[in-house]
Amino acid sequence: MLTFEEKLAIIESFPELHKKAVSLGRYNFHYEESVHDKKIVVHHLHPNGNCFVYAGHLPKKLTNPKGMVNIRDYTEEQLRKIIRDSIEYLSKKPEPRDTTAAAEEARQEVWVGPGNQTLLLTGEGDLWHVYAGENLEEAFESYVEAERYLLEEGFKRQ
Repeated sequence: MLTFEEKLAIIESFPELHKKAVSLGRYNFHYEESVHDKKIVVHHLHPNGNCFVYAGHLPKKLTNPKGMVNIRDYTEEQLRKIIRDSIEYLSKKPEPRDTTAAAEEARQEVWVGPGNQTLLLTGEGDLWHVYAGENLEEAFESYVEAERYLLEEGFKRQ
């Protein structure tokens, strides 16, 4: 496990983050250029090494209700990756929602993965669903979340 000082040095190596002291010797790190309402990337870095990082890019089931993940036991590589991914996510504008019938029909993609397994990504209303045949595998609140999930699982858009 990284020490508080090591985590602090890693987080401070991201020039786009701004350090703000909070209570009990803890620090938050803000990304002021965020195009979302969310600006805190690192939440309550504590001298005991505990900390949370915003992970809006991950499926909701992997985060707490505020979209954060606990990074207490992360390696340097894992910490750098989740912070980079968080900043990247907060840098992109959310996709506009088009709810016309034509747009709904066009919101389907076939993805192929390990062992030539085929999944169907479908936009349905405000959600994105991943189907394996007729079975619903996963549901996401944005296309970006669904795409990242599929890429991380080794799938490619066909």
